Amino acid sequence: MSKPNIEIPVNHEPSRETLVYTIENKLYINLTDRCTLACEFCPKIQGSMDVHEYNLLLSTRHSVEEYKAAIGDAGQYDEIVFCGFGEPTLRLKELLEIACYCKQAGVPVRVNTDGLGNLANKHNILPELAQCVDALSVSMNAQNEEVYDRHCVPALKGSYDSMLEFLRLAPQYIPDTTATAIDGLEGVDIKACEAKAKELGVKFRRRVLDIVG
Repeated sequence: MSKPNIEIPVNHEPSRETLVYTIENKLYINLTDRCTLACEFCPKIQGSMDVHEYNLLLSTRHSVEEYKAAIGDAGQYDEIVFCGFGEPTLRLKELLEIACYCKQAGVPVRVNTDGLGNLANKHNILPELAQCVDALSVSMNAQNEEVYDRHCVPALKGSYDSMLEFLRLAPQYIPDTTATAIDGLEGVDIKACEAKAKELGVKFRRRVLDIVG
């Protein structure tokens, strides 16, 4: 007996959730709120889903088409940034599709990441990212594994070493790669983090505790 042909209704209503948000003239893409870390300093872990005036809570995984509709004319922005309260490389396929869509408009694309995309996806994702991403900002967060694990609380074994390896490989594919660490976290040595970034061949940016976006 053949299966009945059941039509599944498609919801074309615009999402009321914050799929994209702007800071200055940069468009930020809130692709997921799932993460490979549970950083103690993250507002989400502290009970808030807000960045500036935007609530970034996502109740479902929204489609690429919904994001394209929310972005509109990508060319009107100075930069497109994948950054929310989750790790964008956990939705790698969607990230790549949306980034390619934005690149077609000639706008630079940056991905803010915890650097665990290779570990989570179980392969080197950098060649794929390089096709449509101009810059990476990678959360190094600590100068050693003990301090990293204390503040970032990784879910995956070997996260710190994997993040460092990601940073080491990244410039081969995306030369504009920056490691970041937050000044103000107990035990974090900013100068040591900067030295480690230099050793890995990437740029470094000092962030400030409790300043988001």
